[in-house]
Amino acid sequence: QLSEDVERVSENPTHEREGEMEVHEDASSVILPDSELGTTAPSLRFSKTCLKNVFSVILLFIYLLLMAVAVFLVYQTTSDFREKLKHPVMSVSYKEVSLYDAPGIAFYPGKARLLSCKHHYYDHIPPLINPGQPGDIECTTQRINYTDPFTNQTMKYALVVQGPRDVKKKELVFLQFHLNGTDQDFSAIDYLLFSSFQEFINSPEKAEFMKDCESSYSSWKFSGGFRTWVKMSLVKTKEEDGSETVEFKQETSVVNYIDQGTKPRSDQLFFVVFEWKDPFIQTVQDIVTANPWNMIALLCGIFLALFKAADFAKLSVKWMIKIRKRHLKRSRQVMNHIN
Repeated sequence: QLSEDVERVSENPTHEREGEMEVHEDASSVILPDSELGTTAPSLRFSKTCLKNVFSVILLFIYLLLMAVAVFLVYQTTSDFREKLKHPVMSVSYKEVSLYDAPGIAFYPGKARLLSCKHHYYDHIPPLINPGQPGDIECTTQRINYTDPFTNQTMKYALVVQGPRDVKKKELVFLQFHLNGTDQDFSAIDYLLFSSFQEFINSPEKAEFMKDCESSYSSWKFSGGFRTWVKMSLVKTKEEDGSETVEFKQETSVVNYIDQGTKPRSDQLFFVVFEWKDPFIQTVQDIVTANPWNMIALLCGIFLALFKAADFAKLSVKWMIKIRKRHLKRSRQVMNHIN
């Protein structure tokens, strides 16, 4: 439309010159009244030009407003992207398995003695025939002595037992300990869970391995006189550097209090069962929700809109200047014609 207007402007001067010549030729013989001197047509043209100019100015302000909104969107998008990079979202996923890697169960019995240890399936534990008497030890065990990692002076004795593996058959490990007398108010045995019993067996430095486990994992207790049922669940956490840490979650247990004011019982029996809670391994990792490609695409669209808006504003200004020049030219032609 702009190009057509320019062509009309370039063609109109010839027609206007011809009209001026005709009027000039007839001016000597005919005297036109003021109403016929073309005063109405220039006023109409002037009103249309004013409307066009006003409309162009309004469009220019609208596009300037859109440009300001686009700049704000660029700033807001960049700020959100930086904020998401600083605060990743924790993602939790579950992986179902049929067999676990057998965990290691490290007991710290002190003066207590292991009487029996067996693997059972489908949650079926037959009743004990002679509780408190030595029985069959069918578990894979390993005894280890090492120095306390926190004091480096105290020697610790640990009994390491291979944990359950088959989660589909609900494999469990049932252990019985016996303690003949205690000088503590609370009758309990400490134990520690670590991720792989096979790694412990294959480790050339088992003492150092146990020191690292005690420094990394939490320890729990199970009490005397009760059957403590421990249901384990495994949680793997992926760190930012790519390393993976393993943590066990389990139910809490009670602890038997021994009243030292009365005659204490000389014998204490400990019963503990270890079983997997479910066949799902929980994996936790931090995920950055900010997608750089989405931000790049959005910024490209915003900058493209900015360039198009600037181009339109430039053309609008040029068009207004041309309209103004054309209006001034027509005004001069009308004034020359009237003169």
